[in-house]
Amino acid sequence: MKRLLILLSLAMIIACNTTENSTLTDRLDALFSAQYPVADAPGTAVLVMKGDEVLFEKCYGLADLETREPITPQTNFCIASISKQFSAVALLQLEERGLLSMNDPLSKFFPEFHAPFYDSITLHHIMSHTSGLPDARPRTDRNFVLYSTDVESCQYLIDLDYLNFPTGTQYEYINPTFQLVYQIVERVTGTPFEQYMHDNIFAPAGMDATLYFEAEREIPNPSHGYEFDDEQGCFVECDYGETSFFASKADGGIYTSLRDFAKWEKALRGTVILSEESKRKAWTPHIMIPETAGYGYNANTGYGYGWFIQRNPNQPEVIYHLGDNGGYLNYAGRVPEHEILVVFFANVPQIDRIEMADAVYAILREDGLM
Repeated sequence: MKRLLILLSLAMIIACNTTENSTLTDRLDALFSAQYPVADAPGTAVLVMKGDEVLFEKCYGLADLETREPITPQTNFCIASISKQFSAVALLQLEERGLLSMNDPLSKFFPEFHAPFYDSITLHHIMSHTSGLPDARPRTDRNFVLYSTDVESCQYLIDLDYLNFPTGTQYEYINPTFQLVYQIVERVTGTPFEQYMHDNIFAPAGMDATLYFEAEREIPNPSHGYEFDDEQGCFVECDYGETSFFASKADGGIYTSLRDFAKWEKALRGTVILSEESKRKAWTPHIMIPETAGYGYNANTGYGYGWFIQRNPNQPEVIYHLGDNGGYLNYAGRVPEHEILVVFFANVPQIDRIEMADAVYAILREDGLM
């Protein structure tokens, strides 16, 4: 809370001290420069848009400390759990086509799952994190933690015989339920998951440089994730091979850039990707999140399908998601009422994203943009 007040105070000071030469760009740059002041360290890529107009786009720091490659708007970041919205969209598309329903039970798609409760857990529950299923993936097997795929990560669900709480009664964010989407898409369509996502989501949105991580695949224009090692006194690489669960796709495996994510936002404003009814389902809070869940969520935050929805009193609705894995720390938020998009992808985990986003929104409100 103290850090939030500091950031919001900084945002208000920046906003209130506007001169003829102090543009919106100057104020947003001051906000992010204060958090990423070192040019030869890992940093972030920032984009703020209103409709199709770019209000602010700037990159700070290096994508690769070894090659000294700077971060650019075309740099690809692992966006981690921001990937979940793409998986949710895939299921909603299949519902539109009559191939499944969000009310279908998991037992319909996974007859190998033994427990009777799979007859009651639906796609709605796994998309809204209300299934009650525990995250019981093996944590002591280093090889599994570093390299397990979507299918491997969900193997424990076959013989699982307990729930953390009665289905539909509580919120608990876990990754394996979204990893199930990988197999659901393949079993329903007969198409490999990545091929489906490319043909039905990335390509129609024009996201030509967006792709899923694969161990032997070369990522174009990549960033590496880093963390600062206090003992060594320097940044150390922290991504695939150094930290957990990079190899699964449906819950967090997308690499994309600012430029491609702007195309995603434009596609979501239309009906190329999803119908208005499906978007309403995705952006409706199906469960409210307790503040004890952490990550800066407040009592006005709920979860839809692949997105958080924040409805603070006397403020426009913000639909967003966070994404973090290893050294990557990301935020992507949209304010539909004002067609605002705020994105920052970072390859070093050194800020509170909710606080930073709130500071950006404060500047935009002061400028009359939302």
